[in-house]
Amino acid sequence: MKAILVICDGMADRPVKELKWKTPLEAAHKLSLNKIAKTGVCGIMDPIAPGIPPGSDTATLALLGYDALKVYSGRGAFEAVGSGLEVLPGEVALRCNFATVSEDMIVLDRRAGRIRNEDASKLAESLQKVKLEKAENASFLFKNTLQHRAVLILRGEKLSTAVSDSDPGKTGERVRTVKALDSSLEAQLTAEILNELSKAFHEILKEHPVNKERIEKGLPPANIILFRGAGKIPQIPTLQQIYGVKTSCIGAASLIRGVCKTAGMSLIDVEGATGMPDTNYMGKAQATVKALKDYDFVLLHVKAPDIASHDKNPQLKIQVIEKIDEMLGYILDNVDLTTTYLAVTADHTTAIVTGNHEGDPVPIAIIGPYVRSDDVEEFGERTCAKGGLNRIKGVDLMPILMNFLGKTKKVGA
Repeated sequence: MKAILVICDGMADRPVKELKWKTPLEAAHKLSLNKIAKTGVCGIMDPIAPGIPPGSDTATLALLGYDALKVYSGRGAFEAVGSGLEVLPGEVALRCNFATVSEDMIVLDRRAGRIRNEDASKLAESLQKVKLEKAENASFLFKNTLQHRAVLILRGEKLSTAVSDSDPGKTGERVRTVKALDSSLEAQLTAEILNELSKAFHEILKEHPVNKERIEKGLPPANIILFRGAGKIPQIPTLQQIYGVKTSCIGAASLIRGVCKTAGMSLIDVEGATGMPDTNYMGKAQATVKALKDYDFVLLHVKAPDIASHDKNPQLKIQVIEKIDEMLGYILDNVDLTTTYLAVTADHTTAIVTGNHEGDPVPIAIIGPYVRSDDVEEFGERTCAKGGLNRIKGVDLMPILMNFLGKTKKVGA
């Protein structure tokens, strides 16, 4: 027996006025998702706990069976590892955004107009030339990942993750000074280094030819780097160690790849997988079917629904969901459902109306041999709530799937 888990990032939503008070998932044409719901067992799931909005990192940890409230140690390290960088013990990694600020450091665009990878790469190369003065024995590595996203790794002695973000989290506010979150010398030194880098990066970026060209074209300049999510790699047992299964991850988002790699999963690259609405959906589906030959458990992640919600674009979200549905149709047609379990869910609700992650539960459906199917006939936030799985937490999902595969151990005599 084998299993596939499809995580549609931010696919769950709240009712939208423009969609006649349906959610994008309810409004979408979705034959494959409905087929999975009709022939499988359905429910709703709180990725962390009821009413708690999760990040994609903590939610993915939970869906893989880890207690995110205990093992989570910051987002930055996952981003770094997922982008192919190594984060060693003692090093601190941060998630970064290329952003746009005014002359008085007010954030105008937290994503610098979703800057192109090519422009971001040129800017990142220039930033790596900065020399640290606050800490002679410290160094850093800065790398852009996807569009406006980047990672920063601080290397040296006496560093700490107990520092605040420079990212205010929304536009219209001033870039924040990084502060130590405890009284340790390590936290104070780390904050000083980050503030030094923030200033030095800004001085380089505002004069960079790439940004001058962007301004001439009417595009927002990427003239600041916002820091957030200082973290280290958590020490957790791998899924192989816990369940004795060989696992893999198919996804483009560095954050998710980092979480999966930390869990001991092999990372499979797909040509044309972008982590955006234009991603190669069918390429991912084909890679998933192929991976089942070598792996017991395959996680397929699609970032696109989350992007549409953050942009508050309901029509784009519907289009993305329909492309996911076609992707799932290929999987259904090309795997043996007498020996394979397929679970489909979202890692969190991302609401069109707010553009943010929310603490609402998400729908889930599982299809496969010997599943106790229920009366649900449509995959949606409200319909799945009536299913046989009832309401579960994210950490419950992996044991449920591993139980189907015969990989869980009996408790008691």
